Amino acid sequence: MAETMSLVELSRHMHGYEAEIIRGRLEAAGIGAVCFDSGVNIVEGAGIALPARVMVLKEDLDEAKAVLAEDVSL
Repeated sequence: MAETMSLVELSRHMHGYEAEIIRGRLEAAGIGAVCFDSGVNIVEGAGIALPARVMVLKEDLDEAKAVLAEDVSL
């Protein structure tokens, strides 16, 4: 029987570009991530408020949270 991999939600963002930045930051740290619904809110003022979600594997969740907690200010 094939092993299944479970994706879990790491974060939600009202702008898809924010989710994509988070995804890139995680991937730079070696953690695979995907964005769901990042292109849905492209029509501003349409009354649709579906947040973009950043998803990671369940086993990577704690490490992903640690990466996002790091201070990256310049």
